[in-house]
Amino acid sequence: YALKTVPSAIKLAIDKSGLPISHIERILIHQANEKMDDAIINRLYELYGIKTRPEFSMPMTISYLGNNSVATLPILYNKIVKNKVDNHKLNPGDHFVFASVGAGMHVNAMVYKIPD
Repeated sequence: YALKTVPSAIKLAIDKSGLPISHIERILIHQANEKMDDAIINRLYELYGIKTRPEFSMPMTISYLGNNSVATLPILYNKIVKNKVDNHKLNPGDHFVFASVGAGMHVNAMVYKIPD
């Protein structure tokens, strides 16, 4: 379910934003399973005809923070803006995606712009 639905939901959010995927700096995704998240993001880029996603497109913290349930995205965002996630930075004007999937098969995705 997640491998099909989440990439499509993220693509829909990006398409509705009017931005090309090349203008999306990072994809912050709920982190319950790193292998599944890798597959989701790879499939997202494949939906755009891109075979290899950009390096560092998806910051991960599950290896040292574990699954924080609904708190994953705000924790991840906070750590990035405070420069506490190696190789990941968001600057004023950058666009990124928040994406989540959870109990009851709910999927959410939105594009956010760091204020200038």
